[in-house]
Amino acid sequence: MNAKSKDNIEFDIPSDAPNQRDYGIETIAVHAGARPDTATGARSTPIFQTTSFVFDDTEHAAELFNLQTFGYIYSRITNPTVAVFEERVAALENGRGAVAAASGHAAQFLVAVTLLGPSDEFIASRNLYGGSVTQFGHSFPKLGWKCHFVDPSDPKNFANAMTDKVKFIFCENLANPGGIVLDLQKIAKVAGDNGIPLIVDNTMASPYLCRPFDWGADIVIHSATKFIGGHGNTMGGIIVESGKFDWNQNDKFPTLSEPDPSYHGLTFAETFGDFGFTMKVRAVALRDYGPCMAPQAAWNLLQGVETLALRMERHCENALAVAKWLEDHSKVAWVSYSGLKSSPYYRLGRKYLPKGAGAVLTFGLKGGFDAGVHVVDHVEMFSHLANIGDTRSLIIHPASTTHRQLTEEQQVAAGAGPDVIRLSVGIENINDIIVDLDQALSGA
Repeated sequence: MNAKSKDNIEFDIPSDAPNQRDYGIETIAVHAGARPDTATGARSTPIFQTTSFVFDDTEHAAELFNLQTFGYIYSRITNPTVAVFEERVAALENGRGAVAAASGHAAQFLVAVTLLGPSDEFIASRNLYGGSVTQFGHSFPKLGWKCHFVDPSDPKNFANAMTDKVKFIFCENLANPGGIVLDLQKIAKVAGDNGIPLIVDNTMASPYLCRPFDWGADIVIHSATKFIGGHGNTMGGIIVESGKFDWNQNDKFPTLSEPDPSYHGLTFAETFGDFGFTMKVRAVALRDYGPCMAPQAAWNLLQGVETLALRMERHCENALAVAKWLEDHSKVAWVSYSGLKSSPYYRLGRKYLPKGAGAVLTFGLKGGFDAGVHVVDHVEMFSHLANIGDTRSLIIHPASTTHRQLTEEQQVAAGAGPDVIRLSVGIENINDIIVDLDQALSGA
């Protein structure tokens, strides 16, 4: 059955589902992109653990390789299990199309390699996951790409950093680890005024809490390893296209607006229209660089995404309770969580994250670096590891782990100074969470 979400996203609803109507995001998370397997009747999406697929005949094979018809050729490029995951996340984000990748970093690379040429530039918020800062600031320059990092708290900073060579703006709408909420609408206007796309890493918020396309973003990226999967057991990334950006409005994007020699002169933006970027990423970047998502990984992530709404509700409820408790603790200097009325981002959080401020928060210890090390060494239920978005509560001292490659000045600018502790609050009993933090803080 073909159905539409509240936001006009079309997707297939299995024939045994309720009658056609507008579906909420909770229903989309369970059903979008999937139907019972036609060969076996299997209700859960099967794992198509195969490298390749049989063609009907030589004509069918030629049409697939020429991108004249859609289907499956080789699992590096397309796979039925992965396709369900892609369609589901695209529907959740109210997007036009999606491409899955092996990790969030792989997704970022595929976007960059599609849009950037030698000596091209882009602008990024300085408040990003530490691995993204390193990727953009150290690895990308080796490929001839320059990143301008700016303070995202004032959207004018993006405009002031603009050059003729800048091809996109990149930001996290809910910054990791600082909990900073950006004014997406204003940043999107800066990008639009300069004829370039706004790319938003929506990992921290998830499409349940915020959908950046509603505020003018053009491309969304997730580390699906985090809240999309939600159980800390599978790596994955995904790129979602809004379908609204005009790649022909200027000469900045020749890879999309000009003929591609590897496809006999096919022009992606012209041929595929509002999902031209998605097709370019899949048919060229994913084909040539190869960081594809495995079918098993896609299946694992599909199991996780079905409970996204339920998990995010509990994550937000628990995180707010922990943040309020930490605010009153004698050994805590400050707490950064936009769900607190004391937060400078409370107003923006209410606008862009009305369902909750997410699971991740940071706080500063009066004892500085040494106190931070003590706390992470003495928690019992919290897991000390480099991840967020797990059902379990997680803790880390960024200055000694995820952000240790940065200078202290860069750490402070990224919200990961020596005194900072980052929590990813899980879905356990809230009293158990607070008791564990209390005993760890007691000796800090």
